[in-house]
Amino acid sequence: MSLTSSFIVKEDVLVVRLAGELDHHEANQLREKWQDTIYKNSIKHMILNLEAVTFMDSSGLGVMLGRYKEVLQLGGEMIVCSISPPISRLFEMSGMFKIIRQEENEESALFSLGVAS
Repeated sequence: MSLTSSFIVKEDVLVVRLAGELDHHEANQLREKWQDTIYKNSIKHMILNLEAVTFMDSSGLGVMLGRYKEVLQLGGEMIVCSISPPISRLFEMSGMFKIIRQEENEESALFSLGVAS
């Protein structure tokens, strides 16, 4: 299964929805699309919805870490939501939860950033 991605801009928040497998085969294409979306819009914060991600490896974490660093430079925050137990375990083991806040779903993540869904 390949990876599908969608990028939705709500005010200054980029909502990134991923589905499928995020591995080294998909990482470069996702990185390019994600960066293009950030720079073509006035983005400050990012919400990462991982509800439909079935697999992720270290290259997927690398893409997210790179975008986290970009949003930090913009003075914003990255939030991950709707994360499945296996992907949550990967985030926990890699230490990503120490830098990226987790919310239950997109609605609560948007609300925490002051954006009405």
